[in-house]
Amino acid sequence: MNTFSEENYLKAILRLSQKTGEKISLTAIAEVLGNNAASVVDMIRKLSDKQLIEYDKKKGVRLTPQGLKDSILIVRKHRLWEVFLLEKLGYHWDEIHDIAEELEHISDATLADRLDQFLGFPEYDPHGDPIPKANGKLPKTYTVSLADAKTGALCRVAAVRDTSASFLQYLVKLGIGIGTQIQVLEKISFDNSLVIRINEQEKTTVSQKFGDNILIS
Repeated sequence: MNTFSEENYLKAILRLSQKTGEKISLTAIAEVLGNNAASVVDMIRKLSDKQLIEYDKKKGVRLTPQGLKDSILIVRKHRLWEVFLLEKLGYHWDEIHDIAEELEHISDATLADRLDQFLGFPEYDPHGDPIPKANGKLPKTYTVSLADAKTGALCRVAAVRDTSASFLQYLVKLGIGIGTQIQVLEKISFDNSLVIRINEQEKTTVSQKFGDNILIS
């Protein structure tokens, strides 16, 4: 059985590897988790001893097949718990991430599968992230951001990259959720901000950072 800290490291390594497809540096892991270099080195040694990662001082860290399996299960549980919290307990989408961070560490062997069945086998969590299946396979992952959309494009919100409460509350204020229709009216060359129309309402201007954190279909 892995500890909470070990699972958090595995999840962080998985997330970083999905972005780059390469081995991950200890510096990148430290930045994601907000830990100092010494504690990262110590944990990497523990994970290596448990054969959950491969570590090369020059090339970095890579998950082993068992480490990949364990990290995907953590993500699966986290996203299923988010669906449960939103749909069954009435939490708002800006409240569920931190609670799911705690619940994802429950180690019962059949809990994720039972929760999946109870929820009707959802494919995506409330933030639009794909939920890994029991066999580890993922539904379609959306990767194109609003900032990448062409001027005049009419698109729908498929997922959000930033799941912080402040960003999600900002989206609610703008009337944006998963499935919301957004049209890109103009891109401002000075700072790459976007002029958009949300659900055919009045136009509004948002930052490039905002656009980068909205994934579209």
